Amino acid sequence: MEQEIKNFQDIVTIVKRRKLSLAVPLLAVFLLAVLIVALLPPKYRSSSTILIEEQEVPREYVSANITTFADQRLQSINQQIMGSTRLLEIINRFNLYADLKATKTTEEIIAKLRKDIKFNTISADVIDPRTGRPAQATIAFTVSYEGKNPTVVQQVANELASLYLGENIKVREKQSLGTTRFMEEEMKSVQAELAKVDGRIAEYKQRNLNTLPELSQLNLQMFDNVDRDLRQQNEQLRALREKESYLQSQISVIPTDAANQDKTRLNELRIRLVDLKSRFSDKHPDVIKTKAELAELSKQLRSAGRDVPEAKPDNPSYINLDSQLAGTRSDIESVRRQIADLTQKRDNYRRRIESSPRVEEGYKTLVVERSNLQAKYEDLTKKFMESRVAHGLEKEQMGERFTLIDAARLPEKPISPNVPAILLIGLVLGIGSGIGVAALKENGDHAVYSLDSLAKATRLPVLGAIPEIVTPDDLAKCKARRRLALVGATVSSVLMIGLFHFLVMDLNVFLAKVLRRLAI
Repeated sequence: MEQEIKNFQDIVTIVKRRKLSLAVPLLAVFLLAVLIVALLPPKYRSSSTILIEEQEVPREYVSANITTFADQRLQSINQQIMGSTRLLEIINRFNLYADLKATKTTEEIIAKLRKDIKFNTISADVIDPRTGRPAQATIAFTVSYEGKNPTVVQQVANELASLYLGENIKVREKQSLGTTRFMEEEMKSVQAELAKVDGRIAEYKQRNLNTLPELSQLNLQMFDNVDRDLRQQNEQLRALREKESYLQSQISVIPTDAANQDKTRLNELRIRLVDLKSRFSDKHPDVIKTKAELAELSKQLRSAGRDVPEAKPDNPSYINLDSQLAGTRSDIESVRRQIADLTQKRDNYRRRIESSPRVEEGYKTLVVERSNLQAKYEDLTKKFMESRVAHGLEKEQMGERFTLIDAARLPEKPISPNVPAILLIGLVLGIGSGIGVAALKENGDHAVYSLDSLAKATRLPVLGAIPEIVTPDDLAKCKARRRLALVGATVSSVLMIGLFHFLVMDLNVFLAKVLRRLAI
């Protein structure tokens, strides 16, 4: 019969009456939790912490060859270490997952190891030296391994840390050496291009030897000098022609005793023809006309039986003037040759001056090209030297490097299963199960356990109550139940203490902590 609960004493009475219904589910569920804890294999974790240190020499003095961020380099190293080849070497070296080799494939075992390896980065707020802005930077990272054997877990964690340290050194040296070699190849390439441009400049100078920009001023001066000399020679030629005309006029009026009038005329025509030929071509009308007159007169003299050759005058004045005329004409020919030579020189200098801008433009193009290549070569030479110094830092491990600041230690207790949590959950569930079973039995029990319940059920007043009659058999059974409960409690206590000692914390350590806490 359902009993009405009026006060706390009624609850105590129900607990006493249903103590077995409360205890059995509690112990059953708690023992199930203990069994789970006992059957689940322990799992240990060991971790190594690696610090990412900056290079020892300030970057203002030596710039590093490696410009990638630590996160990017860590990702690259991760891909190499987490490769199947490296992980298979670790599995074979430490004989990992021996119990799985009979049922799992190699790829599945490698995937299991990859899953048991944990990698975590530690970041901090820093100022990016490239941009000068606040940024998140990785300053350290931890690599962990989880397994069943604490000794093997520690060894594998230390091996992983060694792989990260060694791989970082190899990666940085390889990248630094690659950068140095690239700079050297680029420098040699630019040096070869510079030599080619120098050859083109030398060839260009040789091809335009007299029209180079640096000779422009000299060409102008030479042009002016030749032009001045040419004007002087033209003036001298004009004066000589005037003298020639004067001498010819003087000769024409002087009579000769050694020649008749026709022969004198013949000489004049010859002199005139020579003069005309010195100034005009053979096709000039005056030259043609004079030749015709000379030929006609010579023909007349030959038909008359006279000598055609020029008669030798015997007049001293005539001879003197004729000698001066011959000298003047010789001077005219000399001046004309000088004028022709000076004219050719002036034309040459004019062509040089006119060609100079075009040559200068081509020369400047080559000079600019060489200047750019020279600047590029000097810049590459500087970078190459800096790269060699930076590579030396990497070889001496004075650049940015990984430093092991916390080596993997032997784990003292497993990280799973979480014994306190499982036992606490088992205890809570056991208590809940006991309360539930006791409540179900209490609600389904129609017995009367109190005078109030009897009066309520019969709706009649209760006249009297007979107390419980305890027989010797009842006392014996009660003592047996108490002894059984005492044994059960003792066994449970020993079991819990043993589980706490082996799965949670060593009792000596626990007592030391308790005593230290009490002393405080």
